[in-house]
Amino acid sequence: MTEENMIETHFPIEQVSPQDEPAILALNNEHAAELSWLEPERLSFLLGEAFYTRRIGTLEAFIMTFHQDASYDSPNFLWFRQRYPRFVYVDRVVVDAKARGRGHARRLYEDLFEQASRAGQAIVTCEVNAEPPNPASDAFHTALGFVEVGDAVIHGGKKAVRYYARRIAG
Repeated sequence: MTEENMIETHFPIEQVSPQDEPAILALNNEHAAELSWLEPERLSFLLGEAFYTRRIGTLEAFIMTFHQDASYDSPNFLWFRQRYPRFVYVDRVVVDAKARGRGHARRLYEDLFEQASRAGQAIVTCEVNAEPPNPASDAFHTALGFVEVGDAVIHGGKKAVRYYARRIAG
């Protein structure tokens, strides 16, 4: 058995359940500077609106995404909604510091691409902070085949982002 297979066997990608919410909230808020702070009620609402939410392990990593019809007021999501009639937007992906370097984010994205394709979606979108800069995330998304499609300054000038999109097989 290869190391990759052992990781998959021990840490499957699983649907997020309501019991996961406290751990997701804690992990999200540890990374609020990159992701944005969430209150418990807001997280519950977002999970209810999400297209795709998955976790690895008890919560080594998670991803939350939305499709174009979601009831979501994020300026980044709305930027994509103004430009694309159909898309899946990656709102947040986070890997616990103790689990980094195990390929969790890549596995979550690859699984998302498969799920989005099955749902008839052709584009997956996301944003990466430009200010404060996040060069590791830029490189990661570029390696996954994302291309920059725009940028914006949001939150009253407190944050600048780059918008990325990736076509997927349908």
